[in-house]
Amino acid sequence: MRVAKMQREDKPSLLLSFHTEIKQDVLEEHLKTATVFKGTSKTIQNELLDCMLSVLKDYILEEVKSADFIAIQADETTDVSTHCQLVLVLRYIDANSNIQERFFEFITIQNANDDTIATALLERLSSILPHGQKAKLIAQAYDGASVMRGATGGVQRKIMDVYENAHYVHCYAHQLNLIMQQATSRIPRIGTFFSDLAGFSAFFSRSPKRTTVLDQVVAHRLPRASTTQWNFHSRAVNTVYEHKDDLLMCFQTIRDSGNFDPPTVREAGGFVRMLEDEAFCFFLALFHKIMPNVDMLFSQLQKRNIDPVFIKEIVQRFTDSMLTIRASIPSLCGDRASDEQQQPIKRRRMLGPVEQQRLATEVCDAILIHAKERCLCDFPKLIPVPTHAELHDHLSALLFFRPIRCATSTMSSSFPDKWGVIFASRRMVSSLAFSSFE
Repeated sequence: MRVAKMQREDKPSLLLSFHTEIKQDVLEEHLKTATVFKGTSKTIQNELLDCMLSVLKDYILEEVKSADFIAIQADETTDVSTHCQLVLVLRYIDANSNIQERFFEFITIQNANDDTIATALLERLSSILPHGQKAKLIAQAYDGASVMRGATGGVQRKIMDVYENAHYVHCYAHQLNLIMQQATSRIPRIGTFFSDLAGFSAFFSRSPKRTTVLDQVVAHRLPRASTTQWNFHSRAVNTVYEHKDDLLMCFQTIRDSGNFDPPTVREAGGFVRMLEDEAFCFFLALFHKIMPNVDMLFSQLQKRNIDPVFIKEIVQRFTDSMLTIRASIPSLCGDRASDEQQQPIKRRRMLGPVEQQRLATEVCDAILIHAKERCLCDFPKLIPVPTHAELHDHLSALLFFRPIRCATSTMSSSFPDKWGVIFASRRMVSSLAFSSFE
């Protein structure tokens, strides 16, 4: 981050925020009394930041140099000034057999097409892995965009043409987004529900006057809409569910106050009918049960030290939770029916208990099927294991059950050179490639 402007002397200096061997009171006294160098100039602070970045990069490169294998993660993003940047992360096992995941740099690119991204990555990789070390790159992880994953002209193909061991692995956190999107988009009523849900945030984001009423009545802001991250839907479901009565009162206030223009009154009336609609409230309650499990899986997939065994365990726990929710659907439908009998407001019945149960079961089954297909059946098929029966048995057992901290040299020395290289490559890809970031 660059220092945008000169800091005033009566405000805390950037230098004071760093932990150094110098006592803070000594440093503070120096900054107050020094006449030659204070370090409060934005130019000096930016130079210091550049020096720190240089030292940090050198340290990371030294670790990479001593690592036997590395993997890269990359994603394109646009900053607040609409400049296109590429995020590059390095993942490797250090000399102490610990998995390290290091942010390396932002790479400025002109556009986000496959040629530009691949050229930028290849340029950086040539400096990270000098001549003779190409075989060390054994995995590349991106999102599922066609630009990145294209089998013939995508970034992963262009990288693999140069680094033949760099097998492509789809980011697992991004896969979770796809699981939820695919599971819900195929059911028209569910797609309509989430489209309506996104309207809550959009309604208040366009007007400070509306937001003022929201703050006064609900005293809680709605999450901002996002078309790329599923956890927006999770936060929106939880917020609307927990503050449903207050939101209903808020929309009624906007509709009946007489202080808003006709389009606003019309939209507010639509949200009142939506919050009183049986089908909308049923799906809101259903996804309020599902979303905490999705959030838990999402957070677990964001951890650095993950491998195929860990992924299988957390996906299995997610599956068990979804099966529990699926089994509780009849009681959920019954609770909704009893709640309706107690409501004094008469509303047109849109879904019967049988239809509610069918749709809820279909949602749970779709999530379970996609989770199994994408997370449990998508481990990389990398280098074929030799057909020798004894070698196959040993490699399979060690690959899945041997501790991660076992040194590569020990693994390789247990087998002939050719077989040892095959084993090490498969083992390290399992450790390095199964990573995620958004």
